[in-house]
Amino acid sequence: MAEIEDTKDEELDRALYNALTNGDEKEVIKLCNNISEGPLYVMTIHKDTVLHMATYSKQSDLVLNLLEQLPETGHLSELTHKNDAGNTILHEAATASRTLPAARAILKRAPKLLRLQNDYGETPLFQAARYGKKKMFKFLADEVDKECLTEEDQKVFFQRKDKATILHISILADHFDVAELIARRYGFLINQRDDDEMTPLQLLACNSSAFSSGREYGFLHRLFFSCVSSFKEEEEEEEEEDKTMEGNQEGPRRRVCQPISYIPDFVQSCWRLPLLEAIRKENTRLESAMTLSRLLILKDTSWKITDPRKDQGKPKTHKYGPYSKPFPNEKELGQDNGLISAHSLGKDKGETSQTCSLETHKSSFSEDTCPEDEEKAEATAAAASPENKRYLTLMRTGETPLFLATMSGIIEIVEEILKVYPQAIEHVNNRGRNILHVAIKYRRIEIFEVVVKKEMLARRLIRKTDNVGNSILHMVGKKKKTGYAVEKIQSPALQLQKELILFERVKEISTTYFTKHLNQKKLTAEELFAKTYDRLHNTATEWLKRTSENCIIVAVLISTVAFAAAYTIPGGPNQSTGFPILLYEPFFVVFTLTDALSLTFAFTSVVTFLSILTSSFRLQDFKHSLPQKLMLGFTFLILSVSMMMVAFGATIVLMIRDKERWTKVVLYSVAFLPVTIFVVSYSPLYLSLLETCIYPLKFLAKACPRCDCIFLRSWITKKLQKHGNVQAHSSSIKPHKSHSKCCSHV
Repeated sequence: MAEIEDTKDEELDRALYNALTNGDEKEVIKLCNNISEGPLYVMTIHKDTVLHMATYSKQSDLVLNLLEQLPETGHLSELTHKNDAGNTILHEAATASRTLPAARAILKRAPKLLRLQNDYGETPLFQAARYGKKKMFKFLADEVDKECLTEEDQKVFFQRKDKATILHISILADHFDVAELIARRYGFLINQRDDDEMTPLQLLACNSSAFSSGREYGFLHRLFFSCVSSFKEEEEEEEEEDKTMEGNQEGPRRRVCQPISYIPDFVQSCWRLPLLEAIRKENTRLESAMTLSRLLILKDTSWKITDPRKDQGKPKTHKYGPYSKPFPNEKELGQDNGLISAHSLGKDKGETSQTCSLETHKSSFSEDTCPEDEEKAEATAAAASPENKRYLTLMRTGETPLFLATMSGIIEIVEEILKVYPQAIEHVNNRGRNILHVAIKYRRIEIFEVVVKKEMLARRLIRKTDNVGNSILHMVGKKKKTGYAVEKIQSPALQLQKELILFERVKEISTTYFTKHLNQKKLTAEELFAKTYDRLHNTATEWLKRTSENCIIVAVLISTVAFAAAYTIPGGPNQSTGFPILLYEPFFVVFTLTDALSLTFAFTSVVTFLSILTSSFRLQDFKHSLPQKLMLGFTFLILSVSMMMVAFGATIVLMIRDKERWTKVVLYSVAFLPVTIFVVSYSPLYLSLLETCIYPLKFLAKACPRCDCIFLRSWITKKLQKHGNVQAHSSSIKPHKSHSKCCSHV
């Protein structure tokens, strides 16, 4: 009998499940009428009732019909039934705005559901914020405000077990419009911290994808973004999202957002391009994030908790002192407050620190030292400082939003914070670093330039050294190693060149004695840079050699073909005179010139690449010399291939000059197809190499003489004054006609 009942239950569960997933309301109601529990029947392995599944599938009408089957009184304990995740039917209804009528009816039957939490401590209001359902959130928030009048009473609705609030979760889920609503409505949540001691603004400052500066757009992408509007009614948008999740085949009724202002309305009504809708949503998201950041920044004062801004009393330019050793060993470190960890010394007796991650060792472009150990060393040094209590406060609160935005490269937040609180630029973190240290370490050059433009403040920031004696010039050699870099993948040589140019740029603004200053590891900035990028230097050398060798092979092949083509002219020679038969054809001149140019360019590129192979590959050579030679070699190689294809095309034209026009066009296209593929394939590398010309041009502009000579300037001034006096004298001798007439009349 038990087996028969189990079989019947499985058949009933299967029938209910199929009816619910297929949206067959009549079948669901019919099956529920035959069950004693009715809509409160538990039908899934996760203890979901029929009402759970109906609300989860966003079938609001079905939920209302099922609720009508229940009597007005009673069934309260069944309505508050939770599945194995602790969610009630109101939790499921809160995940979509389409089920708002059902949520009203559910709350009318069981008001207790508003306060119930799931296993994570989330109320239905928390669920609505988590899934970004603004319309549903407003309804539930109104109900909470009616029930709770104080902030303490509201805490159970706004915060879950891990201390994350509805404002935290909406920012983490990228629902910035809902987060803005929460911040305006419940301002006391702005400074609340989660279990990681992170405020909502700190979380937002870590999300670089929420701002345009954290994304790399191409020209066409930026053009589309500037043309497409971000306006759309929120209710219509939420209904669209719900229908999309539901998988309705008819699709939502959309109102196109006027993508371009001058397109007629009837054309816009026909536009239903997914690309425009995606761009519109992205624009709305970016604008909401920026509006939210402005609101949160107004109430953020975390930058006031700062480490003392103390300049090093005496620059250290030598390695000598009380210790005869260049640096204390591990045992001495343990006795001397543990200022620096064992791994910061490099290798000790052939053993490397085991705390370095496997990924760091695998990377060919990573630093030799383990970033984790360096961070621990600096933290230990900060802990040993006299300002221990203040240090612990900083460690407990983490980095400020200003520094987090700098690390993430969100220039919008940095500029907004400095606009509202300009004095925040002087904040010093627990490692003794200011915003310039952080911007250089994380390679946020745009933010670095923004700060440097503030000359008066920048002069104070430039002199600061961190807790282990690193100046801003040392930070160029301490690039932060992250797990996954979203930045463009570059060749090793160009990557090294980028770092060298940055070093030169920071050196320009640094104080002179900081170029010789030693940190606590007894290293100058140049020594630290060379040590950090030694592996990258070797990799870049191998890459340049390999690239040059391959290009030499290609250039030699092209020169061989061009040289052979010069002796096998199209049409052949005249047997009696020896001159080419097609000598007086216009395209024969084109063939001759392009073939000669192809041969010349090929030989020039070979010589250029040979000069790279015979180079000494010093570290400084990668700043300008080697990249410029590589660019020059690529330029001549591309021109050589292009000229060879032109010569080939001219030969074809000479051979088929009497054929139809379409034949010539096809052959031209086929002839230039290899050139097109070659240019497209190497254009990213070539464009990167073109950037190497910027710095030499700036240097030449500085070296060129300017017209600021005092003698020349005074001579020009005298000439202009003399010319003005002559004009004034002539005007006094020969008055204007109207003036003379006026005088005669008088």
